[in-house]
Amino acid sequence: MQKEEFVQKKVKEYYWEEDVNCATTTLKVLAEHFGIKLEEQIIDCAVGMHGAGEYGAQCGLVEGVLMFLGIYGRKRNIPKDDIILYCNEFAKQFEEKFNSLQCSILRPEGFHSNNPLHLCEPLTCNTLEFSIEYISKLKV
Repeated sequence: MQKEEFVQKKVKEYYWEEDVNCATTTLKVLAEHFGIKLEEQIIDCAVGMHGAGEYGAQCGLVEGVLMFLGIYGRKRNIPKDDIILYCNEFAKQFEEKFNSLQCSILRPEGFHSNNPLHLCEPLTCNTLEFSIEYISKLKV
C-alpha cells in the first residue's frame, strides 16, 4: 500500500471509528508506519493535545509528531541532543510548509459549536505524509 493510501485509510479509521483527536491520530499513524508499539499512557497523554484542548494553541498535528520523535529517537538510540535538533528542524519545516504551528490558524474554521466533525481530516493527511517523509530522512 502506498504512503498516501495508508495515511488516508488510517486517518479515516482513527477519526471516524475511534473518534480520537489529531494528536492521537498522528501518534498512532506514525507508530504503525514505523513499527513502534505505543504504551497506553502515551495515548492517554495526547487526549487534550488538539490545540491545547481547543484553546487554539500549538496544533496537535505538530505536537503528535514532536512526541513521536522522542519515542522514535529513544527506540533507535539517537542522542537526546539530536532528538531535540530533529524536533526543532521539524517545527521549522512544518511552519514553512503549512504557514503556522498554531491550531487556530491551521484549522479551517477555528473552533465553533457547529463545526463538522473531524474538520481537519484533509490537513491531517497532508501533514502526516509530510511527517513520514521527514522522519524517513533522519539519520538513525
